[in-house]
Amino acid sequence: MSSVAVPIAGPLIPSRFIVRHNRFVLRVELEDSGEAVDVHMADPGRLRELLLPGRRIWLRPASKPDRKTQWSAVLVERAGGREMVSLDTTLPNRLMARALEVCALPEVAGWTLVRAEFPMGRSRLDFLLADGAGKQMAMEVKSVTLVEDGVALFPDAVTERGARHVKELGELVRKAGWEAAVLFVVQRSDAREVRAARSIDPKFAEALEVAKGAGLRVLGRRCHVFADRVELGAALPADVG
Repeated sequence: MSSVAVPIAGPLIPSRFIVRHNRFVLRVELEDSGEAVDVHMADPGRLRELLLPGRRIWLRPASKPDRKTQWSAVLVERAGGREMVSLDTTLPNRLMARALEVCALPEVAGWTLVRAEFPMGRSRLDFLLADGAGKQMAMEVKSVTLVEDGVALFPDAVTERGARHVKELGELVRKAGWEAAVLFVVQRSDAREVRAARSIDPKFAEALEVAKGAGLRVLGRRCHVFADRVELGAALPADVG
């Protein structure tokens, strides 16, 4: 068991996927009652290989009674029900914050967490790190759910924001006293490597390739997803695709 994990708050209610109304709203059928309800989903990606009719989705009741949708999608099963995949796009940041706090990422050994969510140019990047020599590192975390034949791919939909982030990191790493990293966190355990999804978003892949050439660190990690927690998994080879 990994020593780094973040809990998944429950109780979670099982349901079955019916249809996706838009990027953030799903229609599902509650397993216990058969009632069809609309649920909020934080992940705006396409998720076409996961959101299939009849696929099992676990829900959490909304904490605010006046919210438009009274449920949030939290987990979805993989094909064959062998494993769950997290749909919470904020979870990788919480997991990496914990890992950085306890120095559990050998990829950035010698660097300590200074703060999260710091402004840089037109963006707000995820983490600011520092080393003992006075250098600083900007780290951006990207959530990954798409895996094909053991290869995790990011993004699964065009992301202008993601391309802007890696461009800014590529510019930053050229400055004296700075380093930069992008960390792809795969919210499932069946990936062997991570690549940029060039066929889906060639502009992102190109921006990542240019930034890596300038010195950007491209890192990957997989996770182990359970009903009550997500654990930090092994480091993965990462490339620009």
